[in-house]
Amino acid sequence: MLGQKENFLRMLDGQMPEYVPVVRFGGPNPPLTAFVEPSILGDFRGPKGGYDPWGVHFVSNKETNYAPLPEPGNFILEDITRWDEVIKAPAGWKDWDWEKAAAADKARTKYDPATTLFMSKGFDDFFQQFIGMMGFTNGLCALFEEPEAVGALLDFMCDTVIDVTKNVLYYYKPEAYYILDDSASKYTPFIGREMFDEIFVPRYKRTLDLVHEAGIPIFYHNCGRCEDLLPSMVRLGVRVWDPAQVQNDLVEVKRRYGRQLIIQGGYEYPQPVEWPNVKEEDVRDTVRATFEKLAPNGGWIFTGGVQSLDREDPKVQEVNGWIMDEAMKLSVEVYK
Repeated sequence: MLGQKENFLRMLDGQMPEYVPVVRFGGPNPPLTAFVEPSILGDFRGPKGGYDPWGVHFVSNKETNYAPLPEPGNFILEDITRWDEVIKAPAGWKDWDWEKAAAADKARTKYDPATTLFMSKGFDDFFQQFIGMMGFTNGLCALFEEPEAVGALLDFMCDTVIDVTKNVLYYYKPEAYYILDDSASKYTPFIGREMFDEIFVPRYKRTLDLVHEAGIPIFYHNCGRCEDLLPSMVRLGVRVWDPAQVQNDLVEVKRRYGRQLIIQGGYEYPQPVEWPNVKEEDVRDTVRATFEKLAPNGGWIFTGGVQSLDREDPKVQEVNGWIMDEAMKLSVEVYK
Protein backbone atom coordinates (compact mmCIF):
# COMPACT_ATOMS: atom_id res chain seq x y z
CA MET A 1 0.00 0.00 0.00
CA LEU A 2 1.24 3.49 -0.81
CA GLY A 3 2.50 5.64 2.05
CA GLN A 4 0.23 8.49 3.06
CA LYS A 5 2.32 11.16 1.34
CA GLU A 6 2.55 9.23 -1.94
CA ASN A 7 -1.17 8.56 -1.79
CA PHE A 8 -1.84 12.26 -1.17
CA LEU A 9 0.44 13.33 -4.03
CA ARG A 10 -1.44 10.96 -6.33
CA MET A 11 -4.65 12.79 -5.45
CA LEU A 12 -3.05 16.17 -6.07
CA ASP A 13 -2.10 14.93 -9.53
CA GLY A 14 -5.77 14.23 -10.22
CA GLN A 15 -5.43 10.45 -9.97
CA MET A 16 -7.46 7.94 -8.02
CA PRO A 17 -5.89 7.31 -4.59
CA GLU A 18 -5.43 3.84 -3.14
CA TYR A 19 -7.33 4.90 -0.02
CA VAL A 20 -9.08 7.91 1.46
CA PRO A 21 -6.63 10.22 3.26
CA VAL A 22 -7.68 10.99 6.84
CA VAL A 23 -6.59 14.12 8.70
CA ARG A 24 -5.74 13.15 12.27
CA PHE A 25 -5.35 15.60 15.12
CA GLY A 26 -2.66 14.42 17.51
CA GLY A 27 -1.81 10.84 18.34
CA PRO A 28 1.19 8.74 17.35
CA ASN A 29 0.56 8.75 13.60
CA PRO A 30 2.42 11.27 11.43
CA PRO A 31 0.35 14.23 10.22
CA LEU A 32 -0.78 14.41 6.61
CA THR A 33 0.51 17.98 6.28
CA ALA A 34 2.94 20.16 8.26
CA PHE A 35 2.18 23.89 8.18
CA VAL A 36 4.53 26.84 8.67
CA GLU A 37 3.45 30.47 8.68
CA PRO A 38 6.39 32.78 7.93
CA SER A 39 7.53 34.52 11.11
CA ILE A 40 7.74 37.82 9.25
CA LEU A 41 3.95 38.01 9.63
CA GLY A 42 4.24 38.03 13.43
CA ASP A 43 2.55 35.88 16.04
CA PHE A 44 -0.77 37.73 16.28
CA ARG A 45 -2.65 34.55 15.32
CA GLY A 46 -1.50 32.92 18.56
CA PRO A 47 -3.63 32.70 21.71
CA LYS A 48 -2.11 35.87 23.14
CA GLY A 49 -3.10 37.96 20.12
CA GLY A 50 -1.00 40.93 19.06
CA TYR A 51 -0.69 43.23 16.04
CA ASP A 52 -0.72 42.16 12.42
CA PRO A 53 1.71 43.76 9.94
CA TRP A 54 -0.82 46.53 9.10
CA GLY A 55 -1.32 47.51 12.74
CA VAL A 56 -4.64 45.74 13.46
CA HIS A 57 -4.84 44.62 17.08
CA PHE A 58 -5.99 41.03 17.64
CA VAL A 59 -7.34 39.67 20.94
CA SER A 60 -8.53 36.26 22.11
CA ASN A 61 -10.56 34.74 24.93
CA LYS A 62 -11.80 31.43 26.26
CA GLU A 63 -15.13 31.73 24.44
CA THR A 64 -13.37 31.61 21.05
CA ASN A 65 -11.11 28.78 22.22
CA TYR A 66 -8.37 31.44 22.15
CA ALA A 67 -8.67 32.02 18.42
CA PRO A 68 -7.62 35.67 17.88
CA LEU A 69 -10.05 38.22 16.44
CA PRO A 70 -9.65 41.92 15.59
CA GLU A 71 -10.31 43.87 18.78
CA PRO A 72 -13.99 44.95 18.75
CA GLY A 73 -14.57 48.69 18.52
CA ASN A 74 -10.90 49.45 17.86
CA PHE A 75 -10.64 49.43 14.08
CA ILE A 76 -7.80 51.39 12.52
CA LEU A 77 -9.57 52.58 9.34
CA GLU A 78 -12.82 54.55 9.45
CA ASP A 79 -12.92 56.32 6.07
CA ILE A 80 -11.97 54.12 3.12
CA THR A 81 -11.39 57.16 0.90
CA ARG A 82 -8.54 58.19 3.23
CA TRP A 83 -6.91 54.77 3.48
CA ASP A 84 -3.56 56.11 2.24
CA GLU A 85 -3.30 58.33 5.32
CA VAL A 86 -3.61 55.34 7.64
CA ILE A 87 -2.34 52.15 5.99
CA LYS A 88 1.42 52.04 5.50
CA ALA A 89 3.79 49.35 4.28
CA PRO A 90 5.03 47.17 7.15
CA ALA A 91 8.16 48.59 8.72
CA GLY A 92 11.45 46.72 8.73
CA TRP A 93 10.59 44.19 6.07
CA LYS A 94 13.14 45.36 3.50
CA ASP A 95 15.99 44.17 5.74
CA TRP A 96 14.35 40.85 6.66
CA ASP A 97 16.71 37.87 6.51
CA TRP A 98 14.45 35.45 4.67
CA GLU A 99 17.00 32.65 4.48
CA LYS A 100 17.62 32.67 8.24
CA ALA A 101 13.93 33.01 9.05
CA ALA A 102 12.94 30.13 6.76
CA ALA A 103 15.50 27.83 8.35
CA ALA A 104 14.33 28.71 11.86
CA ASP A 105 10.62 28.46 11.02
CA LYS A 106 11.01 25.07 9.38
CA ALA A 107 13.19 23.77 12.24
CA ARG A 108 10.35 24.43 14.69
CA THR A 109 8.05 22.19 12.68
CA LYS A 110 9.10 18.65 13.44
CA TYR A 111 7.92 16.27 10.74
CA ASP A 112 9.20 13.49 8.55
CA PRO A 113 9.35 14.71 4.93
CA ALA A 114 8.93 11.12 3.76
CA THR A 115 5.44 10.90 5.27
CA THR A 116 4.21 14.48 5.57
CA LEU A 117 3.58 17.20 2.97
CA PHE A 118 5.23 20.53 3.86
CA MET A 119 2.92 23.51 3.46
CA SER A 120 3.36 27.26 3.90
CA LYS A 121 1.41 30.43 3.13
CA GLY A 122 1.84 34.03 2.12
CA PHE A 123 -0.21 37.02 3.20
CA ASP A 124 -3.01 36.99 0.64
CA ASP A 125 -6.06 36.73 2.93
CA PHE A 126 -7.30 40.03 1.54
CA PHE A 127 -10.91 39.83 2.73
CA GLN A 128 -9.97 39.09 6.34
CA GLN A 129 -7.25 41.74 6.38
CA PHE A 130 -9.58 44.38 4.99
CA ILE A 131 -12.43 43.54 7.38
CA GLY A 132 -9.91 43.55 10.23
CA MET A 133 -9.00 47.12 9.35
CA MET A 134 -12.58 48.44 9.19
CA GLY A 135 -14.83 45.94 10.92
CA PHE A 136 -17.74 44.18 9.25
CA THR A 137 -20.21 47.06 9.29
CA ASN A 138 -17.96 49.75 7.83
CA GLY A 139 -16.04 47.29 5.70
CA LEU A 140 -19.07 45.84 3.93
CA CYS A 141 -20.53 49.33 3.47
CA ALA A 142 -17.25 50.46 1.91
CA LEU A 143 -17.33 47.55 -0.53
CA PHE A 144 -20.73 48.66 -1.79
CA GLU A 145 -20.26 52.43 -1.60
CA GLU A 146 -16.59 52.94 -2.52
CA PRO A 147 -15.41 49.87 -4.49
CA GLU A 148 -12.72 51.87 -6.33
CA ALA A 149 -11.17 53.03 -3.06
CA VAL A 150 -11.26 49.48 -1.71
CA GLY A 151 -9.59 48.27 -4.90
CA ALA A 152 -6.85 50.88 -4.57
CA LEU A 153 -6.17 49.78 -1.00
CA LEU A 154 -6.04 46.11 -2.02
CA ASP A 155 -3.63 46.90 -4.85
CA PHE A 156 -1.37 48.69 -2.37
CA MET A 157 -1.53 45.70 -0.04
CA CYS A 158 -0.94 43.34 -2.95
CA ASP A 159 2.46 44.86 -3.71
CA THR A 160 3.63 43.76 -0.26
CA VAL A 161 1.86 40.41 -0.52
CA ILE A 162 3.56 39.57 -3.83
CA ASP A 163 6.97 40.15 -2.24
CA VAL A 164 6.04 37.79 0.61
CA THR A 165 4.81 35.14 -1.82
CA LYS A 166 7.98 35.25 -3.91
CA ASN A 167 10.19 34.85 -0.86
CA VAL A 168 8.06 32.07 0.62
CA LEU A 169 8.31 30.13 -2.63
CA TYR A 170 12.07 30.69 -2.92
CA TYR A 171 13.25 30.25 0.67
CA TYR A 172 10.64 27.98 2.25
CA LYS A 173 10.25 25.77 -0.82
CA PRO A 174 6.80 24.49 0.20
CA GLU A 175 5.27 21.42 -1.37
CA ALA A 176 1.86 23.09 -1.08
CA TYR A 177 0.69 26.68 -0.69
CA TYR A 178 -2.12 27.64 1.68
CA ILE A 179 -4.46 30.60 1.28
CA LEU A 180 -6.75 31.21 4.27
CA ASP A 181 -9.44 33.82 3.70
CA ASP A 182 -12.80 33.24 5.38
CA SER A 183 -15.39 35.26 3.46
CA ALA A 184 -18.62 33.41 4.26
CA SER A 185 -20.99 32.94 7.18
CA LYS A 186 -22.62 29.65 8.12
CA TYR A 187 -25.37 30.18 5.56
CA THR A 188 -24.06 32.49 2.82
CA PRO A 189 -21.02 34.46 1.62
CA PHE A 190 -20.64 37.93 3.10
CA ILE A 191 -20.56 39.38 -0.42
CA GLY A 192 -22.03 38.25 -3.72
CA ARG A 193 -20.22 36.35 -6.42
CA GLU A 194 -20.09 39.40 -8.73
CA MET A 195 -18.42 41.58 -6.10
CA PHE A 196 -16.07 38.76 -5.14
CA ASP A 197 -15.01 38.35 -8.77
CA GLU A 198 -14.62 42.08 -9.35
CA ILE A 199 -12.76 43.11 -6.20
CA PHE A 200 -10.98 40.12 -4.68
CA VAL A 201 -10.30 37.59 -7.44
CA PRO A 202 -7.96 39.87 -9.46
CA ARG A 203 -5.83 40.42 -6.35
CA TYR A 204 -5.74 36.72 -5.52
CA LYS A 205 -4.71 36.08 -9.11
CA ARG A 206 -1.62 38.30 -8.83
CA THR A 207 -0.20 36.12 -6.06
CA LEU A 208 -1.62 32.72 -6.90
CA ASP A 209 -0.34 32.92 -10.48
CA LEU A 210 3.16 32.89 -8.99
CA VAL A 211 2.33 29.74 -7.07
CA HIS A 212 0.69 28.08 -10.04
CA GLU A 213 3.65 28.88 -12.28
CA ALA A 214 5.94 27.27 -9.71
CA GLY A 215 3.93 24.05 -10.05
CA ILE A 216 2.89 24.04 -6.39
CA PRO A 217 -0.65 22.88 -5.50
CA ILE A 218 -2.88 25.51 -3.89
CA PHE A 219 -5.01 24.82 -0.81
CA TYR A 220 -7.92 27.19 -0.16
CA HIS A 221 -9.43 27.57 3.31
CA ASN A 222 -12.86 29.14 3.55
CA CYS A 223 -15.31 28.23 6.30
CA GLY A 224 -19.08 28.35 6.11
CA ARG A 225 -21.29 28.10 3.03
CA CYS A 226 -18.88 29.43 0.44
CA GLU A 227 -19.66 27.12 -2.50
CA ASP A 228 -20.84 30.11 -4.56
CA LEU A 229 -17.25 31.39 -4.61
CA LEU A 230 -15.59 28.13 -5.63
CA PRO A 231 -15.86 28.49 -9.44
CA SER A 232 -13.59 31.55 -9.36
CA MET A 233 -11.06 29.90 -7.07
CA VAL A 234 -10.93 26.75 -9.19
CA ARG A 235 -10.17 28.92 -12.21
CA LEU A 236 -7.26 30.37 -10.23
CA GLY A 237 -5.83 26.89 -9.83
CA VAL A 238 -7.04 25.85 -6.39
CA ARG A 239 -6.65 22.07 -5.93
CA VAL A 240 -7.87 21.49 -2.35
CA TRP A 241 -10.71 23.20 -0.49
CA ASP A 242 -11.07 22.95 3.26
CA PRO A 243 -12.81 22.67 5.66
CA ALA A 244 -15.69 22.00 3.21
CA GLN A 245 -18.40 22.31 5.83
CA VAL A 246 -21.67 20.43 5.60
CA GLN A 247 -23.74 23.57 4.90
CA ASN A 248 -22.46 23.35 1.33
CA ASP A 249 -23.94 21.03 -1.29
CA LEU A 250 -20.86 18.84 -1.31
CA VAL A 251 -22.38 16.19 -3.55
CA GLU A 252 -23.02 18.83 -6.22
CA VAL A 253 -19.54 20.32 -5.81
CA LYS A 254 -18.07 16.85 -6.24
CA ARG A 255 -20.25 16.17 -9.30
CA ARG A 256 -19.27 19.47 -10.89
CA TYR A 257 -15.51 19.32 -10.39
CA GLY A 258 -14.69 15.65 -9.88
CA ARG A 259 -11.03 15.24 -9.00
CA GLN A 260 -10.20 18.73 -10.24
CA LEU A 261 -11.10 20.06 -6.78
CA ILE A 262 -10.30 17.90 -3.77
CA ILE A 263 -12.82 18.26 -0.95
CA GLN A 264 -11.24 18.18 2.49
CA GLY A 265 -13.86 17.90 5.23
CA GLY A 266 -17.51 17.03 4.75
CA TYR A 267 -18.11 15.60 8.21
CA GLU A 268 -19.48 17.17 11.39
CA TYR A 269 -21.17 15.51 14.34
CA PRO A 270 -23.68 17.95 15.88
CA GLN A 271 -24.34 17.22 19.53
CA PRO A 272 -27.89 15.77 19.64
CA VAL A 273 -30.46 16.67 22.29
CA GLU A 274 -29.58 13.52 24.24
CA TRP A 275 -25.91 14.52 24.49
CA PRO A 276 -23.81 13.20 26.15
CA ASN A 277 -25.88 10.02 26.17
CA VAL A 278 -25.08 8.96 22.61
CA LYS A 279 -24.61 5.44 21.27
CA GLU A 280 -21.30 4.52 19.70
CA GLU A 281 -22.90 2.66 16.81
CA ASP A 282 -25.10 5.64 15.96
CA VAL A 283 -22.02 7.86 15.81
CA ARG A 284 -20.18 5.38 13.60
CA ASP A 285 -23.21 5.24 11.29
CA THR A 286 -22.81 8.96 10.56
CA VAL A 287 -19.20 8.36 9.50
CA ARG A 288 -20.25 5.49 7.22
CA ALA A 289 -22.94 7.67 5.63
CA THR A 290 -20.37 10.37 4.87
CA PHE A 291 -18.00 7.87 3.24
CA GLU A 292 -20.85 6.52 1.11
CA LYS A 293 -21.64 10.04 -0.05
CA LEU A 294 -18.19 11.54 -0.67
CA ALA A 295 -15.67 8.73 -1.15
CA PRO A 296 -16.74 7.40 -4.60
CA ASN A 297 -14.29 8.21 -7.44
CA GLY A 298 -11.72 9.84 -5.16
CA GLY A 299 -11.11 13.53 -4.67
CA TRP A 300 -11.98 13.54 -0.96
CA ILE A 301 -10.06 13.82 2.32
CA PHE A 302 -11.86 12.93 5.53
CA THR A 303 -11.60 15.37 8.42
CA GLY A 304 -14.04 16.36 11.11
CA GLY A 305 -15.43 15.53 14.51
CA VAL A 306 -17.82 16.70 17.18
CA GLN A 307 -19.11 20.25 16.76
CA SER A 308 -17.56 21.62 19.93
CA LEU A 309 -14.85 24.08 20.86
CA ASP A 310 -14.33 22.24 24.15
CA ARG A 311 -11.93 19.63 22.82
CA GLU A 312 -10.71 18.84 26.33
CA ASP A 313 -14.13 17.56 27.38
CA PRO A 314 -13.79 13.81 28.07
CA LYS A 315 -17.01 12.97 26.21
CA VAL A 316 -15.98 14.99 23.17
CA GLN A 317 -12.66 13.16 23.15
CA GLU A 318 -14.36 9.78 23.47
CA VAL A 319 -16.78 10.44 20.59
CA ASN A 320 -14.00 11.87 18.45
CA GLY A 321 -12.13 8.64 19.10
CA TRP A 322 -15.06 6.61 17.73
CA ILE A 323 -15.26 8.89 14.70
CA MET A 324 -11.55 8.65 13.92
CA ASP A 325 -11.45 4.90 14.47
CA GLU A 326 -14.33 4.34 12.04
CA ALA A 327 -12.82 6.71 9.48
CA MET A 328 -9.48 4.91 9.59
CA LYS A 329 -11.16 1.54 9.07
CA LEU A 330 -13.26 2.75 6.15
CA SER A 331 -10.31 4.62 4.63
CA VAL A 332 -8.56 1.43 3.55
CA GLU A 333 -11.70 -0.57 2.78
CA VAL A 334 -13.78 1.73 0.64
CA TYR A 335 -11.77 1.41 -2.61
CA LYS A 336 -11.14 -2.35 -2.42
